[in-house]
Amino acid sequence: MALTGRNIREQILGLLRRKDYRPLNRVDIARQLGLAGAERVALRQSLRELEHGGEIARIRKNRYVLPGEADLVTGKLSIHQAGYGFLTSEVSGQADVFVAAENTGTAMHGDRVVARMSQDESYPRIKGRREGRVIRILERAHDTIVGTLQRSRNFYYVVPDDPRMVHDVYVGQVSPLATSKIAPQIGDKVVVRLEAWESRHVNPEGEIIEVLGPASAPGIDMLSIIRKYHLPTEFPRDVLEEAKGIPERVDARQFDGREDLRGEFIVTIDPDDARDFDDAIHVEKIGTGWRLGVHIADVAAYVEPGSPLDREARRRGNSVYLPDRVIPMLPERLSNGVCSLNPDVDRLTHSVFIDFDKNGTAKSARFSRSLIRSAHRLTYKKAYAILTAPPGDQLGERLHLAWELAALLRQKRFEHGALDLDFPEVKVWVDNGHPVKLERVENDKSHQLIEEFMLAANEAVARELKKRAIPTIYRIHENPDPEKLAEYREFVLGFNYTVGDVTHRAELQRLLAAIRGKPEEQALKVGLLKSLKRARYSPQPLGHYGLAKANYLHFTSPIRRYADLVVHRALAKDPVAGRSRSARSASASGHPDMAEIASIAEHISLTERTASDAEGDAIQMKKLEFFQRQLDQRNPQIFRATIIDVRNYGIMVELPDALVTGLVHVSSLTDDFYLFDSAQRQLIGRRSRKRFTVGDELSVFVVRVDAFKRQVDFAIALASREPKGTRRTRRSADIARRAQ
Repeated sequence: MALTGRNIREQILGLLRRKDYRPLNRVDIARQLGLAGAERVALRQSLRELEHGGEIARIRKNRYVLPGEADLVTGKLSIHQAGYGFLTSEVSGQADVFVAAENTGTAMHGDRVVARMSQDESYPRIKGRREGRVIRILERAHDTIVGTLQRSRNFYYVVPDDPRMVHDVYVGQVSPLATSKIAPQIGDKVVVRLEAWESRHVNPEGEIIEVLGPASAPGIDMLSIIRKYHLPTEFPRDVLEEAKGIPERVDARQFDGREDLRGEFIVTIDPDDARDFDDAIHVEKIGTGWRLGVHIADVAAYVEPGSPLDREARRRGNSVYLPDRVIPMLPERLSNGVCSLNPDVDRLTHSVFIDFDKNGTAKSARFSRSLIRSAHRLTYKKAYAILTAPPGDQLGERLHLAWELAALLRQKRFEHGALDLDFPEVKVWVDNGHPVKLERVENDKSHQLIEEFMLAANEAVARELKKRAIPTIYRIHENPDPEKLAEYREFVLGFNYTVGDVTHRAELQRLLAAIRGKPEEQALKVGLLKSLKRARYSPQPLGHYGLAKANYLHFTSPIRRYADLVVHRALAKDPVAGRSRSARSASASGHPDMAEIASIAEHISLTERTASDAEGDAIQMKKLEFFQRQLDQRNPQIFRATIIDVRNYGIMVELPDALVTGLVHVSSLTDDFYLFDSAQRQLIGRRSRKRFTVGDELSVFVVRVDAFKRQVDFAIALASREPKGTRRTRRSADIARRAQ
């Protein structure tokens, strides 16, 4: 019987697992397995696949071993802008590996690599930390980079936008591009295709393939983000053609088989600038309890499995929200049109009805394909205003009734162990591509009301699909690594908090309550998030640690998340006969099997991370531009700030209204000579005895912005005058930074 590639892979692994195995090269392995002719070609392919998958490792002289046998670790490398990195192992439960800057080789941020653990007795430099050296790059994270074109005396080079890309890219001489006939100019944002980089002793090289425009031109920064994260900018023609064929109004023939809820008092609550509304609610009193109705846009009624629309939505995975634009998962005709739950128009929905008793315990849940007509489109600001005033009409009465239930659900959720990891957000308002205002968005009653109802609906659907044993995509958040929580505890102790064993959920909850409203709250919450595993999608209901829920998934946002669309299709299947209850036939419903579900879950977990990174990068970029414009206008705005840390070289402050941290360098404190008290974490004036300590509130203005390093320097604004001498303070901060 001829051996297949799969059989050869199994034989290779069997050979490497033998107790008497010694490292062999490809020729030796072929002899050991008795392979000849075409089978040796299959052997080469199988070895490449196994190595790429991290199942085997290639060591010196091209010999192959199991990774564990040679103390090798395969995983993703995350590089800090200082040059060092951490390798996250692909083997669950293994601690991250520290990689010093000199040991990263030619690996770049995000690359999939193999590292060898250090055998040097002088390691680890920090007790208990695993350290290693990159010996092979299995897969590059990116084949292009985005940066700014610069020129030295003899050649051109590109400075990458990403500070974690620590090497400039040499591009030789520049000329007009064949595709656009445009010649890049110094200071232009460009896209560079990287060439093979083999030696760390020389800079990487590449070729400019696209000119985005002058770095300072409006919109170019966001275009660079789009190119950096490889985000799509246009829909394929067949997708637009399919979307164009969908009527903008709901056809009466689509009402058949749906529960008519157009007589119910249903409302939407969304951000001020939202254009797609995919969730609506209504709450009514039943006896001593409540009935909650959550109505979600029925995107599955318009997006057929396997259609061009479906394939593109799956490829994108989710919508991406940048400060000046949205990159939607679905074309605007659907996302802002027929699928959006706009007020006073008929819309197709998928509804969840949950009955709660007087204690807020869910007693029953019912699911229905439905038809609604939203009575009001509320913004969070308008809903909050209604909730903080006495009810004066039907809308006010309904919202206050809804808050009674939401407040009870929120209380019970934290009693059951949920962690309060909510962060305030900052909305960047953009005009003609430039940031003009930073607005802090609080997680107030209006946000919490919607959050609790969406959580309840997601949990109810997860329980139902698990009970039906229908394959679907779950949202999971696995239990944290105890070692990382132990490291986090040491971090917390540095802030003079008394904290016990944080592997116990109750202790974490106690800590989060203790830091609420304190200056260091943001830093400690961010530290905790870094210690926890990242939430992701999975075909298995493994539970959600942060929410303290055994069963959880995403159901409430199918306009902007593909996971929710998959869940909608699963919920639409007949629980008895296993058939789709929609107007389509069972064969047309095309519900994926477990293998495909797993593939989709892995893909959309990746697209979600990409979107999150792009959104965070874009917001940070716009914040820095906002502060730079303050400098350019020579009229710095005064910001309130809170001291979050004190170092020997200055004061770390946070601007609560902008959620930006920065440095007030000690050299800018010109009214006295300040000494650092490390025990009390204070700066103390030698003459005046004036003290700067954690928690103090200050008024500051910006004196320096380093867009590349993503750093902002501030100076203290004296109460007696507006800031003067900005240029002098900025120069002293520059000198001080270079001395660090």
